[in-house]
Amino acid sequence: MQKMHYVMRELGFNRFQNDRRCLLLVSCAWPFVAKAQAPVRIKIAAASNLKFVLADLMGLYKQQTGVEVDVNFGASGNLARQILQGLPVEQFISADEERVAELAKAGRTVDAGQRYAQGRLALVVPQNSALPLMQGVQATVKAMKPGDKFAIANPALAPYGLAAQQVLQRTGAGPLGTQQLVLGENIGQATQFVATGAAQAGITALALATAPELTASLRFVPLPEALHAPLHQRMVLLQGAGSAARDWHRFLLSPAAQAVWVRHGYGLPQ
Repeated sequence: MQKMHYVMRELGFNRFQNDRRCLLLVSCAWPFVAKAQAPVRIKIAAASNLKFVLADLMGLYKQQTGVEVDVNFGASGNLARQILQGLPVEQFISADEERVAELAKAGRTVDAGQRYAQGRLALVVPQNSALPLMQGVQATVKAMKPGDKFAIANPALAPYGLAAQQVLQRTGAGPLGTQQLVLGENIGQATQFVATGAAQAGITALALATAPELTASLRFVPLPEALHAPLHQRMVLLQGAGSAARDWHRFLLSPAAQAVWVRHGYGLPQ
């Protein structure tokens, strides 16, 4: 028997037992290691006009930090309501200041937020349209045929829709009748109405009109900012925002981010 123990020891049996203990310890610890290495993700809510600029900003931020951002896009009014109802996000990037003020008044934010950009509008028509786009809003609307549709975002929900409504009034092109005016739930949907030909013209965010993803479908002309109330865009951190969300928030105000905002057609905050 002693000889057998000696042989087993010489063949590495004791070492095998030690290896088993090591493997057991590693396997038990592995779930905690994997959990520690899980990528950090930030959840935010953002206005639909930000779809393309945020894609660039999120890519740049991930390159720098490895942190990923999950976005719930929508009309600012809808998003504010969802946040009040418990939408689990750490940051709200609005297309206006009013919705941020509503959330701050309700005690859902860490502060009053910060302006991050100045929005601009564009008149858009489908790429193959014969409408006199370059002559402006009034001429374009007058040239539309019976049954043609003009798209804007719903003014009751989307700041860009309210600004578009102001443009129609100040240029003498509006108000448009319900048979001619088609409302998108948000500015992204209103833009798609024109890009797909469901509407023959519309007013959208300059940042969407200039997006490479839409240049094959749309022609556009920027609209003077004097035609509508300023589109001061404000963002805010919500109660419970973590350190990663706070760092992302600061990044959006940095010089590197400001260059991206400007490249996408936004003005810097005033």
